[in-house]
Amino acid sequence: MSVMEQDSAGAPARASLLNDPKARGVFYQLVLIVALVTFGYVIVSNTITNLERQNIASGWGFLENTAGFGIIQALASYSETSSYGQALVVGFLNTLLVAIVGIFFATVIGFVVGIARLSDNWVISRLAYCYVELIRNVPLLLQIFFWYFAVLRAVPGKREKWSFFFDSFHLNIAGLRGPKPIWEPGSAWIAYAFIIAVVASFFIARWAHKRQDATGQQFPVFLTAIGLIIGLPVITYLLSGMPMHLEHPVFVETGPRIRQGFELNVGFNLIPEFLALTVALSIYTASFIAEIVRAGIQAVSHGQTEASHALGLRQSPTLRLVIIPQAMRVIIPPLTSQYLNLTKNSSLAVAIAFPDLVSVGGTVLNQTGQAIEIIGIWMAVYLSLSLITSAFMNWYNQRMALVER
Repeated sequence: MSVMEQDSAGAPARASLLNDPKARGVFYQLVLIVALVTFGYVIVSNTITNLERQNIASGWGFLENTAGFGIIQALASYSETSSYGQALVVGFLNTLLVAIVGIFFATVIGFVVGIARLSDNWVISRLAYCYVELIRNVPLLLQIFFWYFAVLRAVPGKREKWSFFFDSFHLNIAGLRGPKPIWEPGSAWIAYAFIIAVVASFFIARWAHKRQDATGQQFPVFLTAIGLIIGLPVITYLLSGMPMHLEHPVFVETGPRIRQGFELNVGFNLIPEFLALTVALSIYTASFIAEIVRAGIQAVSHGQTEASHALGLRQSPTLRLVIIPQAMRVIIPPLTSQYLNLTKNSSLAVAIAFPDLVSVGGTVLNQTGQAIEIIGIWMAVYLSLSLITSAFMNWYNQRMALVER
């Protein structure tokens, strides 16, 4: 090192600011922040200018105005005199219902098909293979159209019906009808019993897990939980004087010249739009979940299966107690993505006029012109649902992770 490269104390001279990595990093971050702030300012300014030019007042006051339109399926109280805010709540609840029901059935179908893909039975494995390859390669929107226009439009008309399950459920072009529970005074105890049963099942499962770790003995957690969740509410129902009854649909048959069909607001009714959307989402997402399950099972070393068989375990207990628990650490991360996709894909309901959040919000937008607010609500709701789903699945993934002893 030359004398010119050293300071008076003999130490190496400091690099210039242009050659200092930390200084360059701070400079680039400041430039990025300024660019983002400038971009945001331009967007907000242009938006305000355009709204003023079109005489559209921004704000959330429109949510209190009367909606003036009907919604064919509402899980909360709603009428045409309700507010826009109530209409959006109804749309949100419909979206949430589709997401929850769709995730449940997609998971069940996906696990069954994924396990069937690995079956030793050639027919079962080929059928599962054909299901996966056919369903996941057909666009979801086309599948929704298929179930709505080709399948549900082929069922009997409003004056006819298909009945099944001991004449308790009925299907026609107006939807699927069945008995609706009518809660009477004192029925709250049944709900309390159900909650107690769920909490008790959770603690029993934790106790059984610790007991198995300590002694190696298994406890029938599943059967115990089923017994509690079903048995305790039933016992409470009987002891409290049966404060609940089922309201069955009533089909009026008065003659060829008088309108026939089901009485309105008697029993429950699942509209065709809900059925088509839920079935299509469940079957489509299940095809991807099936491949995730298959890959997760194949990721487990075959030696685990051989060791289980050497200990005398049959194929079913080996799969349930040894293979699946180890495969879950591979299955859960991509499974989370499929749950998020199903929730977001439910917005395709607008194609068949199912009143989900996007469909109802679109009607509100057309009537009020509050595009910024409605789009903001859409983004906030779907972002919140995605974050909640991700947080729950991350927690579950940590619970299923292998722990070294």
